[in-house]
Amino acid sequence: MAPFPLNMNAVFGHEGSLLVYLLIGFGFGAVLEMSGFAISTRLAAQFYLKDMTVLKVMFTGIVVAMLLVFGASAVGLLDYNLVWVNPTYLVPGIVGGLIMGAGFILGGFCPGTSVVSAATGKLDGLLFVVGALFGMFLFGETVGLYEPFWNSTAMGRFTLPELFGVEPGVVVLGVVLMALAAFAFAEFSEKIFGGRGIGRAPRWRFSAAGGLVALGVGVLLIGQPTLTDKWQSLSPQKEALLQERSVQIEPAELRSLMYQDHLNLVMLDVRSEQDYNLFHLLDARHVPAAELPAALDALRTEPANTVFVVISNDETAATAAWKVLLAGSVPNVYLLGGGINQWLATFADEAFLAEHPPISGGEDTLRYAFSAALGSRYAAAYPHAETPELAFTPKVKLEGARGGSSGGCG
Repeated sequence: MAPFPLNMNAVFGHEGSLLVYLLIGFGFGAVLEMSGFAISTRLAAQFYLKDMTVLKVMFTGIVVAMLLVFGASAVGLLDYNLVWVNPTYLVPGIVGGLIMGAGFILGGFCPGTSVVSAATGKLDGLLFVVGALFGMFLFGETVGLYEPFWNSTAMGRFTLPELFGVEPGVVVLGVVLMALAAFAFAEFSEKIFGGRGIGRAPRWRFSAAGGLVALGVGVLLIGQPTLTDKWQSLSPQKEALLQERSVQIEPAELRSLMYQDHLNLVMLDVRSEQDYNLFHLLDARHVPAAELPAALDALRTEPANTVFVVISNDETAATAAWKVLLAGSVPNVYLLGGGINQWLATFADEAFLAEHPPISGGEDTLRYAFSAALGSRYAAAYPHAETPELAFTPKVKLEGARGGSSGGCG
């Protein structure tokens, strides 16, 4: 069922996934070699505007992949939130790009193309690979000296739509048009500086260009699915979890999670600031429901061993927040059954109840009288580890690890 899973192990198994990765690697290397990327003089010629093969091949790959990714996302076949995007570290990225570019000009290779060249038996490619490996070793041994700079200007998952404040479809069409302009410039520069005749280029390239523009317009018109759209596609199977109470964990289980060091427990309190200030669980993050969509990117970058528990006074607001988190592709999300009211009914002692007696109230309201806003400065906010264990039915199950990082050039 769409969106299709991105976890290869879930589809092909561990051995099958390794085979898929091997085939993709061979295919990628073969395409680079057939494109002439194993020849340093051809790669270096782009900097002299004589041979723009690198620009044409790489820009073609970028544009086609972009159209496939955002097109599949637009029609619901792919969850773009689960596609790994390298986090942006602006200034270190610029410096690293300049260093790599200088190496590209001097050596005629980037890391990926040097491996292709070495695989074809070229000595210059082999020496470049050795140099790249030595550079990686040197970086690993010295990064501690400039680690603050290395981690500076962190912007997270920051892409062009966020930069320009526009819909992804606008960026997709803009990049397509930019690529076509770059292709036209490449042909012109090859004619002027490389002595190539434009007439030798295949005429079907005009049809291909028209097809790219048409796909870009289609992605723009269809648009990317909203959180509401995503929840509607998920609701048939996820609503059943709510009805079966498979995701509403008991206070006793949440207390147990607090003391499990192998888990990264993230408690999201979606109540009003007033209720949060009156009483909240120790270390619970206050994320009002209205601010939850803006927090999704940060929540998705939590470690793979993270369990999210959504908290409200009862369950109404927590259930709505749970739906937003699932629609936003946040894994391992549960909600506190009965909310803060049930938590206090379970863990509040007689002294607390005498000072903060239960009161009546409407749906999802705090049903205990508080005279002061002490937040988590109550014993009930973090029951002691020696508190007698309460029986509960375990419901928390970690999903598989999320996608790891990737990067580099072709």
